[in-house]
Amino acid sequence: MAAPSRLISRLTLVTGGGSGIGRAVCQRFASEGASVVVADRNEASANQTLELLSRDHRGQGHMALEVDVSSKDSVEKLVTSIQHRYFQPPSVYDFDKVIKVNLKGTFLVTQTVSKALVSAGAVKGSIITVGSIVGKVGNMGQVNYSASKAGVEGLTRTAAKELSKFGIRCNCVLPGFITTPMTDKVPEKVIDKFFFRYINLSPLLVCAEVADACAFLASDDSRYITGISIEVAGETLDLQHLQKSSFSVCSELTWIFLFNRCRWTLHWLKTVE
Repeated sequence: MAAPSRLISRLTLVTGGGSGIGRAVCQRFASEGASVVVADRNEASANQTLELLSRDHRGQGHMALEVDVSSKDSVEKLVTSIQHRYFQPPSVYDFDKVIKVNLKGTFLVTQTVSKALVSAGAVKGSIITVGSIVGKVGNMGQVNYSASKAGVEGLTRTAAKELSKFGIRCNCVLPGFITTPMTDKVPEKVIDKFFFRYINLSPLLVCAEVADACAFLASDDSRYITGISIEVAGETLDLQHLQKSSFSVCSELTWIFLFNRCRWTLHWLKTVE
């Protein structure tokens, strides 16, 4: 019996996926966790297969496209469409938007609140920022988010040095993967496959566990703690294990494209009879 969920994190392209063997291959790939691009000369048939996949395997980002494999232009258009859908690099706007919210927003709140505390003559204060474990170890596909959260951690350390003379402590909490409405959209297979494997204590944190760390940093129990980051991640994550992705093409010949760090590597695999 085939091992379940062997294709999680993989993007697969199946030509002739609108019916017959191609449709069966699409369904099998999806059942094992892959995101499937169904390509067929008959667009209606491709969409029918897509409907089946979307019904039985939700949240995996399946897609249907029309293609004439006998036409070079059609095949190139197919690959371009896939690149735009799945491999589009973030725009400057996308980058700036995340930086403004996560990093600039943290700066503005920290600066304004600390000024108010000093002006009010507060004897002590505690500022707690929220970074992310991703800001420490990085994660493919999250260059804007990773950079913004790394910046939050650096900002917190500097603020701690500048505000300590006013009795204001600044510390940062670095959550791991948290159960939120966003993670609720992640297929259960992905959570079972990866998070149980690479996070020993718990597959996903709950928000209350991060709140526990914040309560500690806000209390006098941490009165001599400032300028540090507390990881609330179960353990130190090695996200490189989660960054392996491949792009498989199933047709009369087996072509396997490995997509790694925005570069295409083409391997030709053909059985010699």
